[in-house]
Amino acid sequence: MLRIKQIATRSGGFLPKYISTAGSPRPLSANVASLRGFQTTATKMSVTSQYYPNEPTKPVVKTDTIPGPASQKELAELGKVFDSRPAYFVADYEKSLGNYIADVDGNVYLDLYAQIASIALGYNNPALIKASQTPEMTRALVDRPALANFPSKDLTKSLNQILKFAPKGQDHVWPGLSGADANELAFKAAFMYHQAQARGYDTEFSTEEQESVMDNQAPGSPPLSVLSFRKAFHGRLFASGSTTNSKPIHKLDFPAFDWPHAEYPHYKFPLEKNEAANRAEDDRCLKQVEELITTWKYPVAALIIEPIQSEGGDNHASKYFLQGLRDITLKHKVVYIIDEVQTGVGATGKFWCHEYADIQPPVDLVTFSKKFQSAGYFFHDPKFIPNKPYRQFNTWCGEPARLLIAGAIGQEIVDKNLLGQVQRVGKYLFGKLEQLQSQHPEKLQNLRGKDRGTFIAWDLPTPQERDLLLKKLKSNGCNVGGCSTHAVRLRPSLTFEEKHVDIFIEALAKSIKEL
Repeated sequence: MLRIKQIATRSGGFLPKYISTAGSPRPLSANVASLRGFQTTATKMSVTSQYYPNEPTKPVVKTDTIPGPASQKELAELGKVFDSRPAYFVADYEKSLGNYIADVDGNVYLDLYAQIASIALGYNNPALIKASQTPEMTRALVDRPALANFPSKDLTKSLNQILKFAPKGQDHVWPGLSGADANELAFKAAFMYHQAQARGYDTEFSTEEQESVMDNQAPGSPPLSVLSFRKAFHGRLFASGSTTNSKPIHKLDFPAFDWPHAEYPHYKFPLEKNEAANRAEDDRCLKQVEELITTWKYPVAALIIEPIQSEGGDNHASKYFLQGLRDITLKHKVVYIIDEVQTGVGATGKFWCHEYADIQPPVDLVTFSKKFQSAGYFFHDPKFIPNKPYRQFNTWCGEPARLLIAGAIGQEIVDKNLLGQVQRVGKYLFGKLEQLQSQHPEKLQNLRGKDRGTFIAWDLPTPQERDLLLKKLKSNGCNVGGCSTHAVRLRPSLTFEEKHVDIFIEALAKSIKEL
């Protein structure tokens, strides 16, 4: 049985501390195993047919330009009150359905970008619409509670539902508001944990600590650091921005922490033909990580890594590399954080991408957002719960409405065997791309993502050719995103099927010929 741990507040009330599965009569591993057993349960009817019997059968492009005239008009008006410059087009979500996104010009695109990889089940999903119409959702939206001070009677159930889908080895969760917020909260947890190990978990703060922190000085504000990697993306806030290293535009003009960036392995593809070279690359990067931890000017309290760098170009980390980082972080008492904001919740064919690596012992913190439509971090060591209330705290401590949706998304992934589908469709998609690569090797360089579901990418020779290909794809009815400077990334929903693959491959082949 899930329980909320409580601690007395100064006002005499009780504050829910963190939620865990401690005390459960059934071990977490058994719960997780039972959930992950859904991969053997096949559905007789396709998921799209069940969810979206009226989904379009093909894209429709009516305008000569994208954005079309109606989108351009809307964007001009929007630009008066909002920065509309990044917009691809103005979407019509009422008319979007399943794996297709519509715009206000009447164009309908097969969507392989899915709101920057954040739509798990497609547009206007009936199960999520049903979840949005419950009394619990009404209460969450209308009377949005300050969860830590005034937790609703629905909170335990909501968090328990999310914990059913936690990464293997994790049995606590702390909610947040976005991917960047999840990472910032994880950094705070890591810093407090690091200092507690040195000070003593139950040791009171000294007068010097309490006075110095008010001037942003040590010892109350200690000079600690977080190690991240070149080409990483962990968010655009201040601490997360300091660990982000993918594009200058993400960071220009705001102050940053003086924190180290190690090199992320750069592999040669196909992987099976370059094992020796890639192992040497792993060893080179692991050596650099350890050197930075032992020589950096400020103590490294935490290390954060994406199992696949997404914004940075879909760079993959091997099982060997991710386990090597675990060995190093244990050796040097560094908190190990896995950022699963973009890779998590099924896109790679497992609920959490780092589970392919079977890291032992489990990492300390796992951050999530995007496809879960909620955010936060999972953990398992109770010592990551701060020793005092109000240290990890904000008004809402997450968003109860989004927690309800996250729980519904997780349950649909289980009930509809969507991980099994993603694995199957990913193999089909990768095979089709390999065939196309054999015909156009210069336009599909470094094809990667084999056996990682539909989380697939490749490179074009130049940024200009990549951008032109994305433009051609839209004109041919497919909404596709890029990453880094010259990579194309595929991020369809988990309901993407073979019939969608065939439409995309036809559009891609046509777009390549038009370059």
